[in-house]
Amino acid sequence: MTPDLMREGAARRAAYEARMAALRAAGHRRPRGGFGRPLQPLEPVFTQGVALYVEEVTVSFDGFKALDALSLTVDAGELRCIIGPNGAGKTTMMDCITGKTRPDGGRITFGSNIDLLRLNETEVVTAGIGRKFQKPTVYERLTVLDNLAMSLAGARSVRASLFGHRNGAETARLDELLTLIELKPAAFREAGMLSHGQKQWLEIGMLLAQDPKLLLLDEPVAGMTDEETERTAELFLSLEGQHSLVVVEHDMKFVATLAGAHRTVTVLHEGRVLAEGRLADVQADERVVEVYLGR
Repeated sequence: MTPDLMREGAARRAAYEARMAALRAAGHRRPRGGFGRPLQPLEPVFTQGVALYVEEVTVSFDGFKALDALSLTVDAGELRCIIGPNGAGKTTMMDCITGKTRPDGGRITFGSNIDLLRLNETEVVTAGIGRKFQKPTVYERLTVLDNLAMSLAGARSVRASLFGHRNGAETARLDELLTLIELKPAAFREAGMLSHGQKQWLEIGMLLAQDPKLLLLDEPVAGMTDEETERTAELFLSLEGQHSLVVVEHDMKFVATLAGAHRTVTVLHEGRVLAEGRLADVQADERVVEVYLGR
């Protein structure tokens, strides 16, 4: 971690505690970290109030800089929207965070203790980072319930997940997930029979079943109806505080619903942060209007 980021720690910690107090007052749970107990392998520590540090990350493809010394941070329990034109580096950033792409330089740290660039893709998932791509990937011949059961955090085999006895905690967790993603009435329906939006919700439920601490969501409402988009926004807002969420999206109405009046929006352009702040401030930035929003 750089000295500059270390100096930010106290201020971020105070802001984090204030946000958590507000979320607890609204009925949300506090995000889990390493407080007061021994750390498990690959368990991130959020005592500085920051879930993700991206520091001076550069990625080049055949001379083209997909990321150009990109730096940003995402706080623990934060819902962050990232917008920008095609080719801005949004997907490449997620590829680097999840271990799919190795940057040419820079650092990416999960919490204050896990160097993500030392981990492979499987280890990144184990550390608590889940990623959803634009196109839903579910097991279409299995039921909604079985899709969720196969994804539950733990060491059960596929056969045990599908055919073994589920204990009370597993049954309760599956019921909780079905309710959360509003697919309880479709629990025994084959996933292939779901609408596009319902498949998206199922995949989000499958990610949540793995108990991630950070969710990376790439254009999650692409192809959804207006009603499905509204329900997805409600779902993401309900997850704030329990998880850190990074949402990459082009649908500005959806972004406006998520960002509200106070959440931070980051604009990427040519592999760097072009602007960052409240949505109203970002939308008023002449540079953002010029390269992305239009006049």
